[in-house]
Amino acid sequence: MSMKKIKYVICLFVALVATTSCEDFLNITPDGQAKRDELLNTQQGIEDAMYGVYSQMRSTTLYGQELYYQTLEVMAHNLYCSGRTYIDALGRFEYSNTSVKPMFSDIWTAMYRNISNVNSVLDAPLVANATEVPYTIYRGEALGLRAFMHFDLVRLFAEQYTVNPEADGIPYAKDFSLNTPEFESLEKNYEHILADLHEAEKLLDKEELYEGISNYMLDRQIHFNKYAVWGTLARVYMTMGNKQKAAEYAEKVIHDGKYTLREKTKEHDLAGVLSETECFFGIYHKEFYDYVYETLQLTTTRYSLDLRKDYLDRYSRDKLGHDYREDDFFEMATVGSDKVPRLKKFTEYYELNNMAANRPAHLILGINMMRIPEMYYIVAEANLEENQEKAMEYYNEVRVCRGLEPLENTTIDEVTGEAVARPLTLQHINDERFKEYIGEGQLFFNMKRLNEDITSYDGSTVYKASKDIYVVPIPDVEKENRY
Repeated sequence: MSMKKIKYVICLFVALVATTSCEDFLNITPDGQAKRDELLNTQQGIEDAMYGVYSQMRSTTLYGQELYYQTLEVMAHNLYCSGRTYIDALGRFEYSNTSVKPMFSDIWTAMYRNISNVNSVLDAPLVANATEVPYTIYRGEALGLRAFMHFDLVRLFAEQYTVNPEADGIPYAKDFSLNTPEFESLEKNYEHILADLHEAEKLLDKEELYEGISNYMLDRQIHFNKYAVWGTLARVYMTMGNKQKAAEYAEKVIHDGKYTLREKTKEHDLAGVLSETECFFGIYHKEFYDYVYETLQLTTTRYSLDLRKDYLDRYSRDKLGHDYREDDFFEMATVGSDKVPRLKKFTEYYELNNMAANRPAHLILGINMMRIPEMYYIVAEANLEENQEKAMEYYNEVRVCRGLEPLENTTIDEVTGEAVARPLTLQHINDERFKEYIGEGQLFFNMKRLNEDITSYDGSTVYKASKDIYVVPIPDVEKENRY
């Protein structure tokens, strides 16, 4: 299949991006500019550049680890590793700690470097002036990716919009040039994010008509497709507090019908492969198993991450049916005479069981970046106050597909025998979010959006919601290079 033919171009433009002591991360050399123009003067060069962007996204500094199952999950206190200096300090939100600062500096630099790579594509004449396929597709993908990456930087390094919309934001890099983008307001950041996403939405609106016309137009699941644009718009609007628009875009993903909730008994659907039915944007990553196995499966290395102590509570206290996620996401490993729980959610099933040769050829190895259950939770939360019936409907659809019975909006009082209202609450939805998305790097952002306190992995400490825990300081390297 086409996946076998894809050769990702790793760090395609890294050589063109200079980062000296007196130059910012987006500065380039004149010689690099010439080489970049030559590379992007053909359709093949543009496609190679886009593959290079996706390849960089799967790096361990970005979504291949830190922005997926490690740093963000430690910050949410879903995973921990006692005795590992970096993890312990990060769990205490000690962002100035000398073991913590370099990681966020690396995340900042790697993300902006990749944004610069995207801007290289967008600035190429074939793409910048695109009016026909496939160049309009390239432009739509690139704009969507630029917004997606800036949005995650905003969620890390700036305040929550609904808490302080007038807060300082980050630089929004829109050009591949010698000019360093200025810091701007958080409000302006969101204006740029939305503008890029809405332009991408128009450009990708009819992409399915061209699916299969070339190798690049195959396997749209691993490209920033129109569903990824809609899903990101739902995330962005929800983060901004515009629940109506968030629900509108979440429902676009749901009602299009291409991606649906999987059957409750379908196991290993996320284990190192892109969910066939639920994942509407993922990143191809052939070696993902190796990193996940060392960090989440093993129990004896200093890199191993353990689950928070009460991780099963929200699964076990729901008595309405059997939650198949409990079986599929976790397992008990034997360490001496003890049993240690492991998050096996991402550990590729066939590789783990020495059956890689038996893996169905159509499965795509990689990282599930956006899945459809999130869209149901957004619609449910958006309708909590105005339309309880609709909120309950969307909430229950995911529950039923996970093996649970639907939650009823009434219950019978054991004393009087009368029906008593039992409305759906935000806590219900957040419990489901936890059960569905543990390990995927989204729960910290959800807690930040809601300005929630964070209870430590062992229950001993409650970190009160504040700017100190929810806003990572801008890395020193950026400030030093700028002034």
